Amino acid sequence: MKDGVILAAGCVLWRRGADGLEIALVHRPKWDDWSHPKGKLKAGEDALSGAVREVLEETGMVCAVGGALPTVRYEVGGRSKQVRYWGARAVGGVFVPNREVDALVWLPPAAARVRLTQERDRELLDALLSSLRVA
Repeated sequence: MKDGVILAAGCVLWRRGADGLEIALVHRPKWDDWSHPKGKLKAGEDALSGAVREVLEETGMVCAVGGALPTVRYEVGGRSKQVRYWGARAVGGVFVPNREVDALVWLPPAAARVRLTQERDRELLDALLSSLRVA
């Protein structure tokens, strides 16, 4: 936490499927929402390490991190939260439902856009797609 701000990090996780690009979305039963994998940073943890850890914890996926995506800021429970994001390609792993995440889906970008609960997550998806087109 920095000056009362909740610090978190995550990734917009993707892979190449048989029919093209697929985006990973996680369902969190506590909030009943669909989002990109993310979570709070541990004390002393840098944002990039936290993002990779959260992807592994929430999805079971090992990832190859790409470029930085926009940082998202919003209020939660009356407190300011700042989440740093990166694009990341899944390179292996197996999802096992857990306490925080009970489902993982891999969807084409258009379907992911519809499934995402928050508009801010759609903006991150757009940023990832732009970065992949440039690469």
